[in-house]
Amino acid sequence: MNDKRFELIKKLTETQSVSGFEHNIREVIRDEMTPYVDEIQQDGLGGIFGIRDKKDAPTIMVAAHMDEVGFMVSNITDNGFFKVVPLGGWNPQVVSAQRFTLQTRKGDYPVVSSSVPPHLLRGTAAKSQEIKDIFFDAGFESKEEAEEYGVRPGDTIVPDVETIRMANGKMVLGKAWDNRYGVTAVLEALRDLKDTDLPNRLVAGANVQEEVGLRGTKGAVRKFDPDVFFAVDCSPADDVYGNKDSFGQLGKGTLIRIQDPGFIMSKEMREFLLDTAETHDIPYQYFVSKGGTDAGAAHQLNQGIPSSVIGMCARYIHTHQTIFHIDDYEAALEMLKQVILGLDQSTVDTISPKI
Repeated sequence: MNDKRFELIKKLTETQSVSGFEHNIREVIRDEMTPYVDEIQQDGLGGIFGIRDKKDAPTIMVAAHMDEVGFMVSNITDNGFFKVVPLGGWNPQVVSAQRFTLQTRKGDYPVVSSSVPPHLLRGTAAKSQEIKDIFFDAGFESKEEAEEYGVRPGDTIVPDVETIRMANGKMVLGKAWDNRYGVTAVLEALRDLKDTDLPNRLVAGANVQEEVGLRGTKGAVRKFDPDVFFAVDCSPADDVYGNKDSFGQLGKGTLIRIQDPGFIMSKEMREFLLDTAETHDIPYQYFVSKGGTDAGAAHQLNQGIPSSVIGMCARYIHTHQTIFHIDDYEAALEMLKQVILGLDQSTVDTISPKI
């Protein structure tokens, strides 16, 4: 992995922006994308997309989502702690004793999630923890002091993590690879294809509020009315215990997502993606998921839009510390570029046969 790529990954993953509050990451995307597109448009919820225009050609939409999981302050206690509601899916077991950033109108402050020392658990009945039982501690001594510093219900709390390379140079450790992976891949694809004549009108960027119910893609898809839609998203790896039959193996290539609770890949789309991967020697693995992506929302919109996912997997997503394999990223990036290059009008017609 070259230094330039790692610095982009580090910049995007360390930027702090949870669902509904994507302002920070959106401006980074805007700055990075501007040199590679003809124009930039934003939808009403805040999704941002660069357009490579081409008249009399099908519209291809590739969309990451820019939000990450985090929390929102719901209440300030009398002694200055915060109760929260989750923004996105969290396993309560991974929330305690972690560093976060509290984002307020007066500035950002360090905050830590509460935990109970083992000394205080002796002699007590075991109890499974819920997020409502976890308080967040910014060191304030009272509700009044917290309010003096600008803290209000509705402020956001975001994981605070440095992105680093791991010992073998193949793995990267950090937060928010779900889905700054997609943002990185879209930006690098736009850069690499900047001087290439495309066979389509390309709309490429990132939606908001995916982690809270695939919300952002609905307005964006209605705005741009694509002929074909691709979500560019990260999925959970399930390779920790050595079961090679489980879905999501690090180092085995990009994901061909054939089914999830809100999406079934069509026969025509599957054949197109498999042909693309095999023609260009792109490593791939099949994937069945218990969670969804923006493709699940997009394919139901307008008159029905052929949709799929350009994916990769990572370990421990929706936590502070996610591990991914750079070879998987490179396979997914190549898949994304070859999909874009392969979608001329005749191929779009094949994927979406008209009666």
